[in-house]
Amino acid sequence: MSADAHHVAAAGHGHHDAHSEGGHGSFQSYMTGFVLSVILTVIPFWLVMGNVLDNSLVTSLVILALGGVQMVVHVIYFLHMSTKSEGGWTFMALIFTITLVVIMLAGSVWVMYHLNHNMMPMDAHDVMNNAR
Repeated sequence: MSADAHHVAAAGHGHHDAHSEGGHGSFQSYMTGFVLSVILTVIPFWLVMGNVLDNSLVTSLVILALGGVQMVVHVIYFLHMSTKSEGGWTFMALIFTITLVVIMLAGSVWVMYHLNHNMMPMDAHDVMNNAR
């Protein structure tokens, strides 16, 4: 191997490589992410199928919170995002994405609540009083 080729090959393994800043996970970190993801999927399934919480609003909020935690687990363990990767730009993109997701989830819950509240059929007693 020539000196230039050896220098280029060695430069690709340096500590300032673009891939080493974000870091690739080990088998243990992937397994940790996988186990956390499975747990964060099974808990909402159990909450709904077992009718564990009596209040459906509380159940919905718990499921939304666990979904948010699961997104963070995926970003950290599988996408390897941190404040150090790519000079912080991926972290800024993550903050922007989280902001949009929170707005969309809150807006969806708000719309579904108001549709449920305003579109429910009237009570039979109300129908009789309105007919007079």
